[in-house]
Amino acid sequence: MADSVSNSLGNFGLMAVSPGISGTNSQNRPGSWFEAMAHAWGQTLDAQATRITELSDQVSSAGEDKPSTMAMLTAESLRMNFMANSESTSVDSVGRALETMARKN
Repeated sequence: MADSVSNSLGNFGLMAVSPGISGTNSQNRPGSWFEAMAHAWGQTLDAQATRITELSDQVSSAGEDKPSTMAMLTAESLRMNFMANSESTSVDSVGRALETMARKN
């Protein structure tokens, strides 16, 4: 029974890092679900950085240094910090779990 559990975990670990259904990465698409997760986080963080840049441009070039604009810029910056920490934690945790599974096989 222990061998069947080990084999099923081994197969699951292999699925985590093997290419997905598409099988190729020719269009800069992630090949495994782990890469897909990291890619999705990257796109989300890029979108948040764009929001911050737009608000920053409003303050610097348009001269909209009103308290409401400054408050929005601060809130979006704090959201970026929270999102970046969440990304780092989730990718690190999954990476460590995959490493542990690989070590046990």
